[in-house]
Amino acid sequence: MLLETDQKEFERRAKIVAEDYDGMQPPFLVFYQFSIRYSAERCIESFLHYEEALKQETDADYLVSLIQEAVGHAAALSRYFWPSPLGPKGKPQLMKLKQKRGEFLRNLFGLNDNSPLYNRDLRNAWEHFDERLDVYLIEKISGMFYPGSFIGSHKEADNPVNRIFKLLDPGEECLVLMGEKYFFAPIRDEVIRIYNHLDRGENKL
Repeated sequence: MLLETDQKEFERRAKIVAEDYDGMQPPFLVFYQFSIRYSAERCIESFLHYEEALKQETDADYLVSLIQEAVGHAAALSRYFWPSPLGPKGKPQLMKLKQKRGEFLRNLFGLNDNSPLYNRDLRNAWEHFDERLDVYLIEKISGMFYPGSFIGSHKEADNPVNRIFKLLDPGEECLVLMGEKYFFAPIRDEVIRIYNHLDRGENKL
């Protein structure tokens, strides 16, 4: 646990980086570049595994798990650009630094709030899956329930009688979770764009 003087020094340094360097000291950019590359590579790798598994007619549960894994890495990537508004109490300068860092990286990579990575619906659907399941099962008390994963058309979820738990539509690149549709191709394409941006060296100071 840091002493009070250490906490003050920590906040002082965070304030300098946030205000004097717009959230990013030049020598430290490489650390963020490596971290962004890692998340992007893992996400792309998961999508590639998914595409290979599709050719082998793998079962639906495994295919859904690969999409879940890819989205998880995309979520980790998105937090570099859109940090969580939550943080430790008593460290306002650290919070300011975090938000300035996100703004700096968004500008560097040409991202704005129209990016698929900014839309956190699919990510939140996985991260709060247990809570959403509680609500779903309380609300949906009748109908045709499909408790497992299966492959089909996302239009199955349009039938008001159907209670879709997990449905994968490979053709439309859509995942249905508890009746809600999530199209994941835009996420994949945006991650690839960020990865290529790194490789072209366009994000140098």
